[in-house]
Amino acid sequence: MMTNVVICGIGGQGNILASGLMGSALVEMGYKVAVGETYGASQRGGSVMSHLRVSDDVERGVLIPHGKADVVVAFEPVEALRILRVYGNPETKVIYDTRPAYPLGVLIGEDEYPSLEDIDAEIKARSSVSYPLPATEMAVEAGNAKVANILMMGALAALDEMPLGPDDFFKVLEQNFHGKALELNKEVFMVGYRRIKEGGAK
Repeated sequence: MMTNVVICGIGGQGNILASGLMGSALVEMGYKVAVGETYGASQRGGSVMSHLRVSDDVERGVLIPHGKADVVVAFEPVEALRILRVYGNPETKVIYDTRPAYPLGVLIGEDEYPSLEDIDAEIKARSSVSYPLPATEMAVEAGNAKVANILMMGALAALDEMPLGPDDFFKVLEQNFHGKALELNKEVFMVGYRRIKEGGAK
């Protein structure tokens, strides 16, 4: 078994923490896991990408070759498309948060953000299946927008490509969170997990 996952977003969205937790959960289960990160020009607001490579037999290099991602998990729509264009292939599955994070150029009127309809159409054309999730809004409903990253990990865990379930991820959450924070993270993980299991694809 070999699974290549790219987890991407904007600085400050928590995708490095999320990928680290997912990697730790898989290591705890006995899998060979390589995690590599690349950062954009700024810590907050720049592109951030984690490569998660999971194998049951052989350790791999930390970076996924172009066109070899099995899954892309994106915390922002344009980031989903940007990564899919480079690392995706016709069999890639995509999970992405539908809430845009507008860059400064868009906010001051110098640049134009693509329409969500156009983004969604190209993602669907470039992937085998896509799961557009209002993850930030769902996290707000659960109690805190900042846990959207954990909700996205729940969605990732629900895919057949990932060899773990909620209890496996909860063991790592319990090592890193306590009290109300732990309960909230478990709750939102299950929100994302159930969303995919119940059919959230387009």
